[in-house]
Amino acid sequence: MNKIILNYILRNFLKTLLYVILIFYTFGIILNLFEEVEFLKDKNVSALTPLILTSIFIPSMIIKFLPFIIFVSCMWFMLKIRNNKDLLTLKVFGYSNLRIFFILAFTSFFIGWIILFIANPITATMAKYYEKTKSNFSRDIDHLISFNKNGLWIKESIFNGERIISAKKPKDKSLIDVNIFHLDENYNLKEKITSKKVDITSNDWILEDVVIFKSVNGIFERNQFDKYSIKSIYNYERITNLFKNFDTMSFLDLTLNYQKLKNEGYNSSFLNQSLHSLLTLPFLLFLMTSIASILTMNTLKRSDNFKVITLGLVVIVMIFYLKDLSLALGQTDRIPLTMAIWSPVIALSFFTFIGVLQINEK
Repeated sequence: MNKIILNYILRNFLKTLLYVILIFYTFGIILNLFEEVEFLKDKNVSALTPLILTSIFIPSMIIKFLPFIIFVSCMWFMLKIRNNKDLLTLKVFGYSNLRIFFILAFTSFFIGWIILFIANPITATMAKYYEKTKSNFSRDIDHLISFNKNGLWIKESIFNGERIISAKKPKDKSLIDVNIFHLDENYNLKEKITSKKVDITSNDWILEDVVIFKSVNGIFERNQFDKYSIKSIYNYERITNLFKNFDTMSFLDLTLNYQKLKNEGYNSSFLNQSLHSLLTLPFLLFLMTSIASILTMNTLKRSDNFKVITLGLVVIVMIFYLKDLSLALGQTDRIPLTMAIWSPVIALSFFTFIGVLQINEK
């Protein structure tokens, strides 16, 4: 009998979770499809391209909002079994509030690890494909930045021509082994600048160990400088912001290739934020399921449904607000970034512990 009851709880909870995910996926398709159509309206693409791009973009969003999805799913499931008296029946067969709570919470916790090890690498690959496809459709823009195995490449329009910049890798707030090509309006080379290190903290770039080859009457003259400066529309903050797409980094990449990614020039703060944000997922799913269970198990009255749902929505909004606030404090160095990411989890753990003690008495 215990096995039958356990299967009933798990089957119906997972079915409810699947329904909520499908609802979110459908709404995501509808909302994002308009954005993709607007982006591609002047491009020579098939009618299916916006739908394909939207379909591969939404799974990353689903994972991002999974704590909210699991919260809604748990509340839906608990309200359903409470309203049809199944919760009371489960108690008759010896399933206390605490036992049901742990079944649901640990199921969500286990789902979180499955997402990290199986689903997240797939969605990260899809997100990379999405970003690459979108960038291919943006090749006709005046300013372009690309970061690949060959290093960092920057194209920007300047007065009477174009500037092409290549760097072996970024390091701290500098670029290493930089080549800068200045081209005229007909894309003829006017000047080439090489530098061992370029400080890009501000828009006034400071070049060190500089060699300049400048075209004079068709002959390139060589000049050497210890320091040299150029003005660019880009700086360190603007460049790094362009690559802060956490969806393209999978949990397995971050854990297995952390040092490699750091050596390739990825900012350590970005990598740490990505890694710890993903690590909190199973714990957040556990806590969101816990909070939903606590709210719905406090009473068996159907008349309290509206109050429970309203309170649940208020709680989830507050949690996401505090989570974003804590992360903002970490990103601005008010508190350590790792602490900022884990603080909401720790705070919710205390709240959950108190709530579990209350429902255990009912």
